[in-house]
Amino acid sequence: MASTCSLYEVLGIPMGASGHEIKAAYRRLARTCHPDVVSINQKDISANEFIKIHEAYSTLSDPDKRANYDRNLHVRLRPFGSSFKSATMAAASSFSYSTGRNWETDQCW
Repeated sequence: MASTCSLYEVLGIPMGASGHEIKAAYRRLARTCHPDVVSINQKDISANEFIKIHEAYSTLSDPDKRANYDRNLHVRLRPFGSSFKSATMAAASSFSYSTGRNWETDQCW
């Protein structure tokens, strides 16, 4: 999702919403934004909106994914000067381990 709004804003729910509230918001939005429901000239826009809604629902309805998202959201919402991480630690947190390389050893060589 490239937009700057949170997944909670996509579904129109508060951060402390229960699983039932998340599901109800998803169903309400799906009834209005699903590409099969809208008119032909709005299908492309509706499809993109529905993808955002579905991504928000799939993340927030899974307790583990939601906890991870909430932790990352809290870090992103922190004001600029209040972060205790150094630039090196920020770079380390975004380093991808899928390449099979180790961050510590890559920085030494």
